[in-house]
Amino acid sequence: MAGGIFFAQRPVDVAGPAPYVPSVRLVSYDSCADVEADLKKAALERVTPHGFDNRMYDVGVVPMPAEGSAPVAGKAQPPVQRKDQSSTPDHSSTNNHEAAADEPDLVKTDGRRIVTVADGHLRVVDTASRTLTASLAMPGGGQATALLLDGDHALVAVPRYEAVDRDTPSGGSMTTSLVMVDLAGGARVTGTLTVDGDYLDGRQVGSVARVVARSRPRLEFQYPAMGGEETQSLDRNREVIKQAPLDRWLPRATLDRDGQRTEAKVDCGSISRPSGYTGTAMLTVYTVDLRAPLGTGEPVTIAADGDTLYGTATSLYLADDQRQRVGIVPADARQAAENTDIHQFDISAPGKPTYVASGSVEGALVNQYALSEHKGNLRVATTTAKDSAVSVLARRGAGLARIGRVGGLGVGERIQSVRYLGDTAYVVTFRRTDPLYTVDLADPTAPRVTGELKITGYSAYLHPLGQGRLLGVGQEATEQGRVTGTQVSLFDTTAAPASRITQFHLPGANSEVEFDAHAFLHWPDKGLVVIPVDTARGSGGVLVLRVAGDKITEVGTLRHPEPSRIDSRVRRTLVAGGALWTVSSAGVQAADLDTASQLAWVPFS
Repeated sequence: MAGGIFFAQRPVDVAGPAPYVPSVRLVSYDSCADVEADLKKAALERVTPHGFDNRMYDVGVVPMPAEGSAPVAGKAQPPVQRKDQSSTPDHSSTNNHEAAADEPDLVKTDGRRIVTVADGHLRVVDTASRTLTASLAMPGGGQATALLLDGDHALVAVPRYEAVDRDTPSGGSMTTSLVMVDLAGGARVTGTLTVDGDYLDGRQVGSVARVVARSRPRLEFQYPAMGGEETQSLDRNREVIKQAPLDRWLPRATLDRDGQRTEAKVDCGSISRPSGYTGTAMLTVYTVDLRAPLGTGEPVTIAADGDTLYGTATSLYLADDQRQRVGIVPADARQAAENTDIHQFDISAPGKPTYVASGSVEGALVNQYALSEHKGNLRVATTTAKDSAVSVLARRGAGLARIGRVGGLGVGERIQSVRYLGDTAYVVTFRRTDPLYTVDLADPTAPRVTGELKITGYSAYLHPLGQGRLLGVGQEATEQGRVTGTQVSLFDTTAAPASRITQFHLPGANSEVEFDAHAFLHWPDKGLVVIPVDTARGSGGVLVLRVAGDKITEVGTLRHPEPSRIDSRVRRTLVAGGALWTVSSAGVQAADLDTASQLAWVPFS
């Protein structure tokens, strides 16, 4: 059964159920020679006159938006609001998928201080005095893109392109530096771990972070000149693969700490591959305890082309929907290439992740919010070329077996957003109109659609407000599917189908929330919903709304000053020190929580 979970057949006279045979699993290698032979075989199958298909290496690959739509949804989940503990003031936190698994972002706060990364610098702002107290340039240059925080310790991810790779004369490669920073009394670097590959994502449980990088083999491919002979280039590239040593595939790490430099590479014994194929990229999970001296990350590596990470307090899931391989595989193998393989790791212990099980479902994910672990099962929403579905997977030994599925959602459409609330899933698909499906998952073996609401436009992000209210952020659209601007919808979910109570429409605008829900802020104490928006009339604003009862009211729009050569677009918002803070590369601004009027401006230069 192509692309599905199947059960082995046993003779009828044998008692007991047939053992479950996983459709996919991770397979370890017996030796470095086996690693080299397998990686080269996969590379030879995929190489073209232009090297590997560049689509395979797009950072954060997501399905293309539906016709006429804006970018697809991003990341989302209710932020954890931390009450006064040890005299820590109330403050918001990152808009994480799961409350127990913190996600890297551009800004973090512990209530007393705001720590943010922009234009290659880490900066610290005191929320009481509303002043900049520290500014630290990241070592080696590069643009810091995300950080994690634990007490006085911050971990910053700094991806950068090496113009001249130290081992490859012909060109560069991506590296990611994981920079440990001590914030006690200012900001100073205590260690830097530079690894091969571009930064993909990460999760933090307690003080322990797991960061994933995706690396490529460092090969000197030859590209045909304009109108040149492609056959010669292909032959040359195949020869490059055959002659390259294994070291060109193995991710490397360089640790700089306490004046000492340590160089290492991933051990062959730490590498595995999916049983169905071998990728041309390497996904490596590095483990870092923010309360301990920085080490080499105890790497765990998979030879796969995945791009989606989902985490809970005890599990880390790497999902590989393999859509990058469509078009470069034989036609009879494309059905399998359209599946999503999911690999589960146990992270309940502080050390490196331990492999648990794998499973596969038909279709591709919109993002990590298509995944949800609940009552020991994993729910997965996917889109195929035909329609969309929600599947339920359960552990069966080393496999994740599909025990339930409901399909037929959004025929000819694509999933734009998903939100799981307990035993219910809300799924938005879109092409010309927006069906908001309600899916009952109370019986995981028999999921069923219990409601379908059709409205114009779509929600790219869904956020639960409590008391039977669900907020959607996305785009309004005409009946023909042409988007017309940012739309914020308030839904009543007390009955199925859900109903839309009211909406707010900002014509001609779009929001970063549509593809990265870290940009979304909900502050329940004041009923505030805050989203960055860009409009044709004026870019870089933050729309402040108040949701009370069945009404959405505009409080105002906040913008930062526009110093020359500095990007003043507001990227994030947070609550700390009794104020609403907006964050851009130019600085941070404090505003009144009731009126949104400016209280202070803290420039970064």
